[in-house]
Amino acid sequence: MKLAVVGATGLVGREILKVLEEQNIHLSLFIPVASSRSTGTSIIFRGEEFTIRSHEDAIKQHPDFAIFSAGGATAKEWAPAYASAGITVIDNSSAWRMDENVPLIVPEINGSILKKRDRIIANPNCSTI
Repeated sequence: MKLAVVGATGLVGREILKVLEEQNIHLSLFIPVASSRSTGTSIIFRGEEFTIRSHEDAIKQHPDFAIFSAGGATAKEWAPAYASAGITVIDNSSAWRMDENVPLIVPEINGSILKKRDRIIANPNCSTI
């Protein structure tokens, strides 16, 4: 699986990276993405150093999925661009939760309603999950 984590340098993004490490999810490509302030810096993931990429760079690398944990404004601005490129976006912000065209998913509860065409997926906040 090819995965981008948008907001990789933030508090939630770092927790996502910890979970990916703990669960030993196989990734053929990992793309950390963050704001322009962080682009070009590096983070350590699974003992390797990765350079923080811009949204444009991440989209060009065409990951299968992009987990967004960068806030609602970023999700509203960038999730459609990723989705238009055929990348499935899973958004942790509140940006898409009330959008009638975006499924609100808790995998253990209603994951079965997802359709292959769904490119932006909202999830409820962490306390709900």
